[in-house]
Amino acid sequence: MSTTETPTTYEVKLKGRLEVAAGTLAFQFEKPAGFTFKAGQYVELSLIDPPETDAEGNARAFSIASAPHEDFLTVATRMRDTAFKRVLSKMKQGAAARIEGPFGNLVLHNNPARSAVLLAGGIGITPFRSMALRAANERLPHRIFLFCSNRTPEDAPFLEELRRLEALNPNYRFSGTITQPEKARSPWQGETGFLTAGMLSRFLKEAVTPVYYLAGPPGMVAAVRTVLANLGVDDDDIRTEEFAGY
Repeated sequence: MSTTETPTTYEVKLKGRLEVAAGTLAFQFEKPAGFTFKAGQYVELSLIDPPETDAEGNARAFSIASAPHEDFLTVATRMRDTAFKRVLSKMKQGAAARIEGPFGNLVLHNNPARSAVLLAGGIGITPFRSMALRAANERLPHRIFLFCSNRTPEDAPFLEELRRLEALNPNYRFSGTITQPEKARSPWQGETGFLTAGMLSRFLKEAVTPVYYLAGPPGMVAAVRTVLANLGVDDDDIRTEEFAGY
């Protein structure tokens, strides 16, 4: 994630936290007065005088998982054992942090005649949750096809919510795949394996001149770019966001 825009800094208070997948927490902060963003953008979140720190520092970039119309800001992350995430996980309700932003250009294209294909790996789902919620709320005419890939259903953030959005938006289709079905603790009726050309082709028969959006770990983003290249997708029709170290 690059931070080329001139940042604006706000102090925000934590409203609450929620486990949205195994080992993944969502943090809900107050939305500052005057703060606006586009679905798909991100902020840099900084801890204020944390009780511990390490070489990775006191700030991280997080995609905004909430939608622009909501009156709070949500970010979500895998909980690794770092000083930053230990402090974040122990923040009390009402505790303050700082955000800078918004940043980023991973936002939905304007032309509704072109379909949007959103391809997420793991926590890379966060910017696409914001896009999908926005599209349902504003009744956007864009055809949206959301794919998410996770190891197991339990590892998939916001899984049931993203499925339910199909009932609210007739232009939206959700497809999930898991790569380690043998480790799943609950029944799974969806796809298995990594995102492949065959899988995409089966689900995208109704997609019209699509724009592809990729978000996830660097290895996943690189692998899916190769899949799209093999399908003949032009680089100009691919937009990416890499989530390293999350």
